[in-house]
Amino acid sequence: MGLFKKREYIRITPSQSEKKESRQAKPFVPDGSWEKCPSCHKPLHKKELGQERTCHHCGYGFRIGAFQRLNLVIDEGSFESWDEDIAFRNPINFPEYKEKVEKVKKQTGMDEAVVTGLGTINGQQVVIGIMDSRFIMGSMSSIVGEKITRAFEKATELELPVIMFTASGGARMQEGILSLMQMAKISGAVKKHSEAGLFYITVLTDPTTGGVTASFAMQGDIILAEPQTMIGFAGRRVIEQTIRQKLPDDFQKAEFLLERGFIDKIVPRNEMKDTLALLLAMHQKRG
Repeated sequence: MGLFKKREYIRITPSQSEKKESRQAKPFVPDGSWEKCPSCHKPLHKKELGQERTCHHCGYGFRIGAFQRLNLVIDEGSFESWDEDIAFRNPINFPEYKEKVEKVKKQTGMDEAVVTGLGTINGQQVVIGIMDSRFIMGSMSSIVGEKITRAFEKATELELPVIMFTASGGARMQEGILSLMQMAKISGAVKKHSEAGLFYITVLTDPTTGGVTASFAMQGDIILAEPQTMIGFAGRRVIEQTIRQKLPDDFQKAEFLLERGFIDKIVPRNEMKDTLALLLAMHQKRG
């Protein structure tokens, strides 16, 4: 039975320097270097996203802040911000609403869920509004409604086109019926701008839902969208429960809506500025 006995080996303990060299030889991947695309779920290195933060697999544009988007579409140094001093209100005294807004203001550096103002795109003057999903999911408060309404009114007065980048979860529940009233208020200003013969472009970004979709997001003369953007009114689950049917996987995606004529064109983020500049040049008010 000696044949099956384990042979004795001399154990060699590696020195501290050898342990250190072994650790250095292993590949080191720092935390936060990779992100997963919310649309196609493929891993992406942050360097691959680039300044536009776009998935190179499916074209999905990651959610970005309003000022980051401004830098992508507006000529450098041309933007003039409007209506930053509208006082906060808590019209139905919703508990802890003011504290929540103050916290989000500090986190985002914004006064509300939309930035409006005047700028140029390839030298062409335009009134622009950009919603930011980081600010309470871009929800439409009375201040958001007031800022957008004023932007259209000033654009009508100055005889300028308007571009609105939408990103919203809908009306802000903390303001009750007053948030829903913003749909009609903004729509009235859009109508007057249209009656003056002026041009309006909407760019739907991920996500555009609820009362924003049901009003000014779908009232543009030309409606653009970024690839793989979620666009809709009610949520997918609510619709399935209502109609008792399973919806297609791509339901409420920009590509689904394009096929059915709800939007005019899907434009990748890196082509957005040139596309907007071309549309503005084609629709200049002359005379």
